[in-house]
Amino acid sequence: MMNSTSPFHGQRHYVLATDGSAIPNPGPGGWGVLRQLIEADGTLAAQRPFAGWFAKTTNIRMEMTAVIKGLSKLDIPDLPALIISDNQMVVKGATEWMPGWKARGWRKSDRKPVENADLWEEIDVLIQARPIEWHWVRGHDGHELNELADILASRAAQKSYARPGKGLMDVHRKWFLGLDAFGD
Repeated sequence: MMNSTSPFHGQRHYVLATDGSAIPNPGPGGWGVLRQLIEADGTLAAQRPFAGWFAKTTNIRMEMTAVIKGLSKLDIPDLPALIISDNQMVVKGATEWMPGWKARGWRKSDRKPVENADLWEEIDVLIQARPIEWHWVRGHDGHELNELADILASRAAQKSYARPGKGLMDVHRKWFLGLDAFGD
């Protein structure tokens, strides 16, 4: 489960595969993150999934929440991170649109308030802490890490991990690797 598309070749870094889901949209939703720690030589040092659920939300809020939760789980200061997302709005929002929104007081070019500004502001704060690269992938197109994040988000939206004996570790034990490398 290594990532060969990382722009951080030759240096230790994180990879966050993120996804969100709301079934229906709006409705109950879930977010999923697969966090990896990649060594400078490209080997996978550690990996851990995270997921969560909200009773009433939207798909975009869950996509953004996945990014926030993933970034908040990066415990090695200043270590670069590659964020993989299948949501163009999240990637373009963070890489292209956010500077303009901030300059206009979190308003779009038409002067209307930015939707989900509360989450965009959280993302803005979190991405200041380290070098970040964003990578958009087409959803449901076979990208291994995105597919795993999709499973996490979809199952979280259905509250699958809330059932006794069905927690993340119970269901996805093989996705937990090298946990002693992480602080959690």
